[in-house]
Amino acid sequence: MGGIDESQVESVALEWFQGLGYGIAHGPDLAPGEPKRERATFGDVVLVGRLRATIQRLNPSIPTESQDEALRRILRPDTPSLIGNNRTFHQALRDGVDVEYRRPDGSIAGDKVRLVDFTDPDANDWLALNQFAVIEGQHHRRPDIVVFVNGLPLAVVELKNATDEDATIWTAHAQLQTYKAEIPGLMQFNELLVISDGVQARVGSLTANQEWFKVWRTIDGEGDAPKTALQLEVLVRGVFERQRFLDLLQDFIVFEEDPEDGSLHKIIAGYHQFHAVNAAVAETVRASGLTAGAGEEFGKSWAGRMHNGKPGDRRVGVVWHTQGSGKSFSMLFYASRVVRHPAMQNPTLVVLTDRNDLDDQLFGQFQRCQTILGQTPVQATDREHLRDLLRVASGGVVFTTIQKFLPAKDERMPMLSNRLNIVVIADEAHRSQYDLIDGLARNLRDALPNASFIGFTGTPIDAKDANTRAIFGDYISIYDIQRAVADEATKPIYYESRIAKLALNAAAVPTLDAEFENITEGEEQSAREKLKSKWAAVEALVGDPKRIRLIAADLVSHLEKRFEALNGKAMVVCMSRRICVDLYQAIIALRPDWVSAPGDDAEVEKGNTCVAKVVMTGSADDGPDWQPHIRNKEKRRTLAKRFKDSRDTFRLVIVRDMWLTGFDAPCLHTMYADKPMQGHGLMQAIARVNRVFRDKPGGLVVDYLGQWH
Repeated sequence: MGGIDESQVESVALEWFQGLGYGIAHGPDLAPGEPKRERATFGDVVLVGRLRATIQRLNPSIPTESQDEALRRILRPDTPSLIGNNRTFHQALRDGVDVEYRRPDGSIAGDKVRLVDFTDPDANDWLALNQFAVIEGQHHRRPDIVVFVNGLPLAVVELKNATDEDATIWTAHAQLQTYKAEIPGLMQFNELLVISDGVQARVGSLTANQEWFKVWRTIDGEGDAPKTALQLEVLVRGVFERQRFLDLLQDFIVFEEDPEDGSLHKIIAGYHQFHAVNAAVAETVRASGLTAGAGEEFGKSWAGRMHNGKPGDRRVGVVWHTQGSGKSFSMLFYASRVVRHPAMQNPTLVVLTDRNDLDDQLFGQFQRCQTILGQTPVQATDREHLRDLLRVASGGVVFTTIQKFLPAKDERMPMLSNRLNIVVIADEAHRSQYDLIDGLARNLRDALPNASFIGFTGTPIDAKDANTRAIFGDYISIYDIQRAVADEATKPIYYESRIAKLALNAAAVPTLDAEFENITEGEEQSAREKLKSKWAAVEALVGDPKRIRLIAADLVSHLEKRFEALNGKAMVVCMSRRICVDLYQAIIALRPDWVSAPGDDAEVEKGNTCVAKVVMTGSADDGPDWQPHIRNKEKRRTLAKRFKDSRDTFRLVIVRDMWLTGFDAPCLHTMYADKPMQGHGLMQAIARVNRVFRDKPGGLVVDYLGQWH
């Protein structure tokens, strides 16, 4: 066979590691029985001599017995679970191994044995080793390249031959799954997995499915690598540069337990998150005043200094990362990094949203991943609790809605803290709720006059939006929808207008004129106001019984064809709760077996091919036709869990505004839009269908109102 083979790719990769300051060696040279051996048996995956020397070097004040105890605990796994052991090891790597020893005066000291120096790369031992043979039980495996830091095997690089038609990067991915099953002793120490065929290259975690092995497009974060550059070279030089690799290990890897099924996932930041967070932390130090001076076809990914940012101006900047590209994890990684920054002097972080459900969701994410923060986040229950949480000398990660900054009646918002090291992290920073004009943001400024503000958003700031820039500043990182699709961080969204299919007279088609913007995002009003409003006139047209029946017939026909081709879920977005219920009834009239079972009985519904449900809020005052669709928070949470499960027959949901923001169901592939939406609300809604899921080719938005041309 001609062309480049694996051994040549291996040799070139080792040269790149050598250029980054790693020692390189041939695995067999360090094997048992060899003159330069560093392993007693082929089952030994840690280079114990190097690790012991590092522990002694980094922990001179800790007694030798305690150093040896820390070494024994690292080498001895706690559980039979690979990912459980990996989480335990990662925490020890990042935070140190807890030990106790007796002081000369007889008292007991608690301390941590450090395994890595995260601030000085030269204080660590770096080695890239090829053909590292491991024998475990009856299995004999030989990973292509293993990357060691202080004798610990922290990364595995698996290579395949690009000229072999039967070997691809996914063959390499399959090989890694074999290693997990057959040589878990090696993989329990793993932090990064890399696959490449010499042309393509991807990086992923121990728990990542094939679709979550991602490209790394930049070396230093200041711009994309040239298109002619080899992906493997960009990945090696971009990820494994020694200080970047240490930063990644310390602040950009997190474990999250799925609240629904209890499974444990290991998440590694993508390149856009890594560089955005580092830029954001640098800008935070600048904005706080705590130190003096701190290619388009693939879309845009950029991170850097804020335009016109000045020391102490309290404006950190805005991170715009398109929906579905991991914004909440970016916020978590940012929080982890900024609380550790010495210039910030143990800051207080205030995580701000404008809705209770988003506050709950983001708080839940941080709570599940709190070990990376080194502290437990707290959610403010009311205004008084919030004030108590902010009257602290330092530290804390506090979650609140901006509405809790409203002062009591006839009261001016009191100053709660004038510290410089308070950072307000605002989710969806562009929304009008943060506008200085309506007073909420002004109350926040009165309460925390010296706080610095950073905004994270999944949609771009409007060019005319001066208020957002006045509070937060300008962009410090952009990761747009085209780049996310190119990176396969999200799926493309396709549009289909089916208004012509409804065969309505022109007079019966709702017209959406320029004035309509004023009502697109509004809530339903009281009955008396509704009669007078344009909203009511349009709602009456949209909810006309004949039109509802036509939409139901078209939707059922269209969706059945979609389900034949693609497993997954669909969502209908309606203008009012009345239309939601009427459309549900029209659909059930056509497909009686799609009916929702009493009490949402999953066992009863299991035998159906599809079950439709309306998910909405309501009260006892709503009519009897609506009551079956009104559920409490716990029941809605159960339905959300079922909808996210691709195997569950609950496949069609009808909503007015539930589940349109901050709701991730990767198996959702089709949205039927029959509600006027514009701007940020529109972009957030349609992004429900852009999540990555198995072989899903993209998301489809079906327009029944003629909103987009």
